[in-house]
Amino acid sequence: MDKYKKLMSNTLIFAIGTFSSKFLSFLMLPYYTHVLEPSELGNGDLLFQAANFLIPVVSIGISNAIIRYGLDKHYRKSDVFTGAICAIFAGYLLFLFWSPLLNRIPFNEEVRSNFYLIYFYVLTSSLRSLCSQFVRARQLVRFYAFDGMLSTVTVVLFNVIFLSVFKLGVPGYVLSTICSDFLSACFLFGMAGLRKYINFAHMEWHVLGNMLRFSIPLIPTSIFWWITNVSDRYMLTTMLENGDSINGLYGVSYKIPTMINLVSSIFSDAWQMSAITENGPGRDKFYTKIFSAYSALLFTTASGLILFAKLFISILASEKYYQAWTFVPFLVISVVFSCLVTFLGSIYMVEKKSGLTLATTILGAIINVILNILLIPKYEANGAAFATFASYLAVFLFRIINTHHFVRIRWNPLKVLFNSSILIAQAWVLLTIPVLWKWILYESLLCLLMILFNMQHLLMNLQHVLARHSRPRSQPH
Repeated sequence: MDKYKKLMSNTLIFAIGTFSSKFLSFLMLPYYTHVLEPSELGNGDLLFQAANFLIPVVSIGISNAIIRYGLDKHYRKSDVFTGAICAIFAGYLLFLFWSPLLNRIPFNEEVRSNFYLIYFYVLTSSLRSLCSQFVRARQLVRFYAFDGMLSTVTVVLFNVIFLSVFKLGVPGYVLSTICSDFLSACFLFGMAGLRKYINFAHMEWHVLGNMLRFSIPLIPTSIFWWITNVSDRYMLTTMLENGDSINGLYGVSYKIPTMINLVSSIFSDAWQMSAITENGPGRDKFYTKIFSAYSALLFTTASGLILFAKLFISILASEKYYQAWTFVPFLVISVVFSCLVTFLGSIYMVEKKSGLTLATTILGAIINVILNILLIPKYEANGAAFATFASYLAVFLFRIINTHHFVRIRWNPLKVLFNSSILIAQAWVLLTIPVLWKWILYESLLCLLMILFNMQHLLMNLQHVLARHSRPRSQPH
């Protein structure tokens, strides 16, 4: 199958399954903001983020190795799956052994009283990741997509039961995801026939060794990404007097940029498979065309989100959360560069350069923490949002230069600078011009400029892909 056609086909299938689960965060936002106070929502997010910090450590980062080695034809899939099971359960046992140390972390009383939920969430999330990544490695993309839709239904169902019927508050908010992940893991394991890939008796243990050598350097990488993405929430809570409430507003504002993540994650699931399996002639040109179209789509989407930030917040959240719009602009810009950084990270994955992934992630985390310390006391949540943007921008610049040693992506620095300048101008307009008709006019003109600047490039790449789709194949001689 033509590589463009395969990427497009997989992206469409992932879109069908992923859209429902990712879009859930927007559909459920009005519900969450009505049944939970800002401090409750903020504390619930802190529990999730604490668990997300622990998951790559406890699972030894093995989910990255599952997709990388599961798609590699040189390894038996039973060795990959069996090895991953061993890694996850060994890591979880060590986690339980060292768990008393977690009680020393200075969380607030609400988070500490519900900390037990983290143990369940880490386990169920790791098991779901194990099964879903292996299903994707077997290229059962339709099955993977169906599970995404199914998990959406169960999350909504459990939220209604735990928050509206039993009124459990923060525990119910977290339990909904725990139960959904557990059912998803059971569904994938049973329906995809994963049991036949468990083979301890004939396991090639060197495969697990190779997987661990690949995944272990990615554990600190995940930790430093967590610092870049989440440290601002903990610092807001501890450094500001009303930190719990501000963190709740900040968490709601994060939901708007995740609309970009929705587009990105759909593409990334398909792109990882193409990046690993398409390694022949023309790879540089293939990466360049995809990067150009992808970045144009990201910048255009981001421009529209900043334009409609106030409207989205007013629709998706209750009135007490309305001020969350002020944190949206720089969070949107940071997510754009986060997506570009992830795209470039796929090159390190293909080349098995885990060390470079770690080095660039450390750079972003250091910049983020320093800027948070400097900016949060004066600018509060907007200082945190700008710190996140600056750290991702720095990592992007490093990676776009460094990955040139492996894949020669021909990118246009002036084009990236121009697109970034438009977004920053939109952020300035939204945050500084209070007169309604003025900021709507300026924002609309800037958004139109962004669309016109990128539309030609998007249409050219779409035309190229469609041409590849429709071009008749020559018969073998």
